[in-house]
Amino acid sequence: MAEFNGFRKKKKVCQICAGKTITYKDEILKKYVSNEKSRILPRRATGCCAEHQRYIAGEIKKARFMALLPYTD
Repeated sequence: MAEFNGFRKKKKVCQICAGKTITYKDEILKKYVSNEKSRILPRRATGCCAEHQRYIAGEIKKARFMALLPYTD
């Protein structure tokens, strides 16, 4: 684990690997989108593994297409 100023950072755990299910209908997708420009947050910010980050990106794009999430703020 990386050390910063003598403290260890807690490693983020992928929520989908932990057992959560996410679909394009969920309000939880807002957690994976930035507030300023409505951009999809990167893996280092969300804590998801690569496979599930791609899955989340696809679900966000579906939600945008169906007007459940905005393209821009």
